[in-house]
Amino acid sequence: MRTLLITGPGGSGRTTVAAATAQRAAAEGARTLVLGADRADTLGAALGVRTGPVPVSVAPRLTAWRPDAAAGFRDDLAAFQDRAATVLDLLGASRLDPEEVTPLPGAEELTLLRALRDAALAEAHDLLVVDLPPAPQALALLALPEELRRYLRRLLPPERQAARALRPMLGRLAGVPMPAEWLYETTARWDTELAAVEAVLADRGTAVRLVAEPGPAGADAIRDARLGLALRALPVESLVANRVLPEDAADAGRLGRLVTQQRKALEEWGAPARPVAHLGHDPRGADDLAALAVPAVGPAAAPVEWPVADRLAQDGVLVWRLPLPGAVRDELDLVRRGDELVVTAGPFRRIVALPSVLRRCTVDGAALRDGALCVRFAPDPALWPRTR
Repeated sequence: MRTLLITGPGGSGRTTVAAATAQRAAAEGARTLVLGADRADTLGAALGVRTGPVPVSVAPRLTAWRPDAAAGFRDDLAAFQDRAATVLDLLGASRLDPEEVTPLPGAEELTLLRALRDAALAEAHDLLVVDLPPAPQALALLALPEELRRYLRRLLPPERQAARALRPMLGRLAGVPMPAEWLYETTARWDTELAAVEAVLADRGTAVRLVAEPGPAGADAIRDARLGLALRALPVESLVANRVLPEDAADAGRLGRLVTQQRKALEEWGAPARPVAHLGHDPRGADDLAALAVPAVGPAAAPVEWPVADRLAQDGVLVWRLPLPGAVRDELDLVRRGDELVVTAGPFRRIVALPSVLRRCTVDGAALRDGALCVRFAPDPALWPRTR
């Protein structure tokens, strides 16, 4: 199954493009599921049907699903209270009733990730179209599984778990209670669930379709989004220039300036930008979505590679190349932390594990060249295999 993640600046019409993309794919024969998590049913408004926690058939081969974040949050909290019953009783804590629970900020995003995982594992569709939040929130959401797994490994390292039979004795020796078995079991379950989401995002069939209105603000947002996606090694399937006015609108008074501005932006974006016309009203229903003529889902995008080049013979170093289109030299920062590299590019930051061959090296320098960050590593004589 292929997965197409759709995002863009707020107000760019990304939900409408997601609905139109899913409708076109289904019309062309792909079993398609379009997934959204907005509290307001903007996805249903575009499709012309109500969407909700139960998947609804929109058209032949097209299904829409908007999972209920509140119900998912209540179920998770109830399960947590059941597992932590002993601790809560010792503390004299009063349990929360499901009726008094409201979802916290971020519940929609976590629900969307879980639904993404469930839809991918079900393998009931050929294409999964995901209506993500606006680009800044979407990039934070896509980073969440990897970052949460890292936090879990640091807080409760699996390799440091004591044998179940030894924990009471170790607790008495240390003078502090050892973590309960349920805590490790819960952590392991969370790690498994997050790993499943990571696997979907890292799959070769997953790509991102960016949506923006052509103009200065859209150009800035797309540049930042491309940089954030590159740092996550997520490929861009296409760039949709939405709400493009017709050329003859240039004669309509003040619209002429907007047409000129859009034309200039499209020229700067170049061939990758796929224009989608402005209908003159908010698209609603199948006929309007078809009239948008959004581009078909393209072939699987080439994966983003971070290759290590062997230049030991020429320069005595290994070079790790990280493609970061749009990166600015003054906004880049690198920190080596054990077997990890902390990369900061503009407003984005990622902690990545070093390839095994580079863990036995020291950082020898870095340079930004042709839209790629090239980090040089010199072999550490104390760790590098010696040759006769």
